[in-house]
Amino acid sequence: MPGEAQAGSVPELRLRALEAGDAAEAVRISRRCAEAAAWSEEAYARLREAGCRGWVAQANAETVGFLVARCAADEAEILNLAVVPEVRRRGYATALVQEALREFRGQGVRRVFLEVRASNRGAMAFYEGLGFRGAGRRAGYYQNPREDGVCMALEFPG
Repeated sequence: MPGEAQAGSVPELRLRALEAGDAAEAVRISRRCAEAAAWSEEAYARLREAGCRGWVAQANAETVGFLVARCAADEAEILNLAVVPEVRRRGYATALVQEALREFRGQGVRRVFLEVRASNRGAMAFYEGLGFRGAGRRAGYYQNPREDGVCMALEFPG
């Protein structure tokens, strides 16, 4: 069934589009995740107006994570991914990324990009496990603290 986790993954997981009404919950989650971008409630509420889209992961009807991305032509960029700390390593982030990748591919996207803090080795390993590879570095990309961003990319086979 579309939007539901695949068999054998996370049985209580439900994925759905992030709506304007999810904005406060997205802020609440991002505040609990130091590695997530700190966006305002208004920014989440206006994602569609900004040309972005998002997905939320719900476990037993509670929102436990989200992903925000944007597409332009045949490229996409994952802008923000957060899962509440107490339910990490249960497949929620993987399911969110896989759902986004599935939709991107269906839209004709050929390449997906993202940035990760240079110190966030766990995130880099996570994305590498999903097929992303290093694609460069952006000096001073992150603030508070100032840190380089490692660019990663995934190319869909022809």
